[in-house]
Order: sequence, then structure tokens, then C-alpha cells
Amino acid sequence: MKNKEIKVLLSAPRGFCAGVERAIEIVKKSIKKYGAPVYVRHEIVHNKYVVDSLKAIGAIFVEELEEIKDKTRPVIFSAHGVPKSVPLEADSYKMEYIDATCPLVSKVHREAENLHKAGYHIILIGHNNHPEVIGTMGQLPEDTIDLIQDEHDVELYELDNNEKIAYVTQTTLSVDDTKNIIKALKKKFPQIKEPFKEDICYATTNRQSAVKNIAKKCDMFFVLGSRNSSNSVRLVEVAEQTGCQHAELIHSESVIPFEKIKNCKTIGVSSGASAPEVLVENFINKLKENFKIKIEEVEIIKENVVFKIPAKLN
Repeated sequence: MKNKEIKVLLSAPRGFCAGVERAIEIVKKSIKKYGAPVYVRHEIVHNKYVVDSLKAIGAIFVEELEEIKDKTRPVIFSAHGVPKSVPLEADSYKMEYIDATCPLVSKVHREAENLHKAGYHIILIGHNNHPEVIGTMGQLPEDTIDLIQDEHDVELYELDNNEKIAYVTQTTLSVDDTKNIIKALKKKFPQIKEPFKEDICYATTNRQSAVKNIAKKCDMFFVLGSRNSSNSVRLVEVAEQTGCQHAELIHSESVIPFEKIKNCKTIGVSSGASAPEVLVENFINKLKENFKIKIEEVEIIKENVVFKIPAKLN
């Protein structure tokens, strides 16, 4: 196999987005400021490598605040955002909290709140039980926001005659799938109000566009990321939908399919917005151990977005 030459098209942009970089930095700076341990409610971002590296320096991850044994320690809310009930719960425990919600998720929260105040019933396009969806739905009273996951849900959806209706979306969805859902919503509810600016975030859009740009040239496509990372799973789907017949997610427990790769001339590689670049490097090093590889990075756009850290950590 070592003599077999394989071309690797490296998709760019890939990997960490500004919201993920900010969230990780918030955990590191909190540990530096308050000392260890610092608690984090839910995985700060959906990546085992990142979570394990933060555990190693003093972060303790919990799913609910009640699990926190020492409530004199600060708690950080993950980049996915939290329902309004969570900061209230932290206040009731007199806990100090730092909110690492991605600013682009916070934008959707504010949008939903403003639409609600203006008398609209809200539809959220997203994936059931994803923490971002739980956080967004938790900004509003339960009977004022409904989740729609696909076009079939749109068909079944009923609305009271006099209600004004608007939609917002999860930030990490498939751009193409979401377009089709929005199209179906507009057809059924021509009066539906849409966001001023698309809710799917720049990083999700850019990573999907970069994958689309090279997927049809690839015999196989690999996305480095976690199974519970929505944007990583979407990248695999985008590669398949754009013409690569064999796309796979490479996660912490994956076995790299060298036998399949040896039949390829060209493979594509990308990584989700919560996956550090070291995972891509490790993957490529494993390829190098088995094949002669020629790497070509294909960049479609430069990203220079940076989000500020909360002032209290500076």
C-alpha cells in the first residue's frame, strides 16, 4: 500500500469557528482567574478531544447545575446556549456563571424574543433535543414556539387563523435542506416573516460550501468531528448530496478504512467547526504511514471573524 499514491484535497475553511474558539478561551481564562475546578454545563463544544483537554486543566463537565457539588465554584454555559431557566437556577443557588453562548446563537435568541414581543408565533427549524434547539425554545413560553425538523413536519403543521407567524433556525443546519423547509413554509404560509439575516452561521455555510466545492472530485470524503456535532454530521451529508458516494465521519472511536482508501485516487478531508486542527493532522499522518500522499488545500474564502471574551475575564 505504501507505494500507492493518493491525492488529498483539503477543504478550507474547516475546523474551529470564532464561537468555538471563544468558548474554549472562556473556559481556559476562567480556570486561570478562579483556579480549578471550574464547572461547565454540557460539553462546552461537541468534541471529545477538546472536552478531555479542558478536563485535564481543571474543568468539570455536568449536564445539570444540581449535579455541581461545590456551588461556590463558577459555572460556564456551553457555546450552544441555554434556556432562560438555567441562569435563574444559577441565581437561586447564588452561583457565579459565565455565559459562553456563541454570539450568533444569542442573535437567534434575541430575534425570537423580539418576534414574540411583536405578537408572532415562532417556528424554529432545527433538530429535536439538540442543546441549541433546547436553548432557543427555552427563551420563550412553551406554547409560543414550535419545532419543525423537515418538510413532512411543515405538511402536518396547523396554525390558528389569526396568528402572525415567523421562523428562526438553528445555526448549524444543512443550508440546502433548510432552504427546502423554508420554501415549503412560505408556500403554506405566504405571510410568514423571515429573519432579516439568515440564521445559519457563517462558519456552517462556509464549511458546507468548501465541501461542495471538492466533493464531486473525490472517491471518498472524510469529515473529522464528533457524532453529536450537528455541523460535522451535516458536512458528511453535504459531501454525499454533492456527488461523493462514500463520505464518512471520523470520530474518536473510528477505525480508518485503509482497505477502502487504497482503491481511491482522490479523497477529500474537512472538519467540523468544533474539531481542532490537530485531529486533521493526526488523520493525515496516519494516511502517510500507509500511502504516498499528495496534499492540495482548496480554500474558497478567508475567515477573519473574532468574538470578544466577556469583560470580567480580561
